[in-house]
Amino acid sequence: MPVDHIVQNWQPGAAPVAVVMISLNEGYNLEAVLENLKGWAQEVFLVDSYSQDDTVDIALRHGVHVVQRRFRGFGDQWNFALRELPITAPWTMKLDPDERLTDQLKASIVDRVAKGDQTGLSFERRLWFMGKSLPISQKLVRIWKTGSCRFTDVSVNEHPLVDGIIVHVEGVLEHRDSPDLHHWVDKQNRYTSLEALARYRNDLFAVNPKILGTPLERRMWFKKNFMSFPLRYQIQFMANLIRVQPWRTGYEGVAWARLRVWVRRMIEDKLREMRATGRDIELTSPMLGQPHPGAFQSRS
Repeated sequence: MPVDHIVQNWQPGAAPVAVVMISLNEGYNLEAVLENLKGWAQEVFLVDSYSQDDTVDIALRHGVHVVQRRFRGFGDQWNFALRELPITAPWTMKLDPDERLTDQLKASIVDRVAKGDQTGLSFERRLWFMGKSLPISQKLVRIWKTGSCRFTDVSVNEHPLVDGIIVHVEGVLEHRDSPDLHHWVDKQNRYTSLEALARYRNDLFAVNPKILGTPLERRMWFKKNFMSFPLRYQIQFMANLIRVQPWRTGYEGVAWARLRVWVRRMIEDKLREMRATGRDIELTSPMLGQPHPGAFQSRS
């Protein structure tokens, strides 16, 4: 059932953009990301999966439109958000609570959407790790004309599918990732289990893997075939070192390169364990909070 409209107090900013986030216990990030959006975003929405911390309290205090809904998978949650939220802005942006827009990116988006000759926008996202900015970036599509996007229906690593012209704009989205390594390892443990489960159950990839296809199709081909590559972890570590250039970033860059190999190994080890035992990984469900009286409760 569609989400009903809730009166909002968010003060519209200069950009004709609705920013949408999903959350579970993101209180440590939410204050900073909402301050980053103030004066810029026309409207802000949050789909919360019953956080136990003060995530919803912070969002409501800033005037964010909050809907609470049970989490079934990342693709499912994002498609719910795009389908059911009462977005009125002509443009929609996907944002994670641990991301921050630079001033240059904000200005580039405002300038470009004013032209109106594209369906979506892409830009660079730069990684921060252990409190330090690394020279690692991804080109991502994160903004589109409202109603022109859907997400791949996958449990993890969802991707937006936008039909139309995509234009790249200048500026950087800073990805601040986890506040510390303890949190990062906990997050990677759950992520690797979800990835291994998807492979064990032969779930569909985000798109059809093709070595000569689009960048996303090539990524899916690499993901599908990685376990068959000889010396794959040594090659991955060296590739990570070349990308991070540790002589420029120091210990943090070397740690990131090493730990990314560990993440890939964990996916493979968990998948091999399930194939050997014939049993799925039993994911421990996160402890959920109670419905918040100030948030709309989804019935779907």
